[in-house]
Amino acid sequence: MNPASGHRRPGGHVKPFVLFRGMLVQFTDALHAQMSRLVQRAKRGVLVFSVVMLLLWVSAFLYGSFYYSYMPFVAQSRPVYYYYRTDCESPSTFLCSYPMANVSLLTNNKPVLTFGQAYRITLQLEMPDSDTNRDLGMFMIRTTCFSREGSQMASSARSARQLSLTSSSRFSMLRYRSDLLRTISTLMFLPAFLSGMAEQKQLLEVELFSEYTDDPYSPSVTAVIEILSNKAHVYSSQLHIHACFTGIRYLLFHFPVFSALVGVSTNFLFLSVILVMSYMRLLLGLEWRPEQQVQVTRAAGSSDTRGVNHVNNGAAQPPDSPSLTDTGRRQRNQLEGGPAVE
Repeated sequence: MNPASGHRRPGGHVKPFVLFRGMLVQFTDALHAQMSRLVQRAKRGVLVFSVVMLLLWVSAFLYGSFYYSYMPFVAQSRPVYYYYRTDCESPSTFLCSYPMANVSLLTNNKPVLTFGQAYRITLQLEMPDSDTNRDLGMFMIRTTCFSREGSQMASSARSARQLSLTSSSRFSMLRYRSDLLRTISTLMFLPAFLSGMAEQKQLLEVELFSEYTDDPYSPSVTAVIEILSNKAHVYSSQLHIHACFTGIRYLLFHFPVFSALVGVSTNFLFLSVILVMSYMRLLLGLEWRPEQQVQVTRAAGSSDTRGVNHVNNGAAQPPDSPSLTDTGRRQRNQLEGGPAVE
């Protein structure tokens, strides 16, 4: 029966108020349903966006952790401070040794050299362009690395003819400059020299080790550098350690953006597959659970029925009582009023 039939006029027409009210109710219901669908879609969108952002963050974190733990430092510089021994036996000689320096290869009490990684170790000397250094000619630099136990790990005094050997000889000297060239340079840079903005010096870079690999069982902690000349003048010195990357480390260092995109994308795909498989397993478990409950209920009901039948059968067919003796039969017949059985 139409609810608007009771509000009809005698002529059979429905009141406009009733029609407007019905249309308003339908519009309200449709609007409410549409808003509910929009809210549900918004919730799903926010949930999906949150999951995707979480996966991206975890993927980036995993790649960053791998990069930090796998990639060693690229380059490092250590100051070198030279000293002489002065405990000479002869009073006429003041310097008892060549200039020597101990350079620590530790950072926060940990070795700076990564196991299995090859390094190029060079020594940079800042020397004055003096007559003494020019007259010095060629001089040799020897470097020895020691472990924490004090044992010698490697020795280098590199030579131009023995670059491929671990222990060799390497000589260095100032760059040759003629007297005319030095005079012209002095006149051109005279204001800078007088104001102290420039100095008459040369920078020498000596390669101590071309591919030095540390021992993983006894890492190097100290490098002893010795200049085998008592007449060498040095302003300052720096020990530079450069990592020679190969393989995956070469790609990670020289192509950082591409490596980051590949690493984060791989981690994101792997985590997404794990999440989808876990979600599908949860859905399949929820779908199969009602049927399993029905099967378990049926199995329990059938077992209960068999138990009841077994009990009833046991009551209907009691076990046989033990046989009675003749005296027992006579006493039972007498009590029941029957004839005595012989």
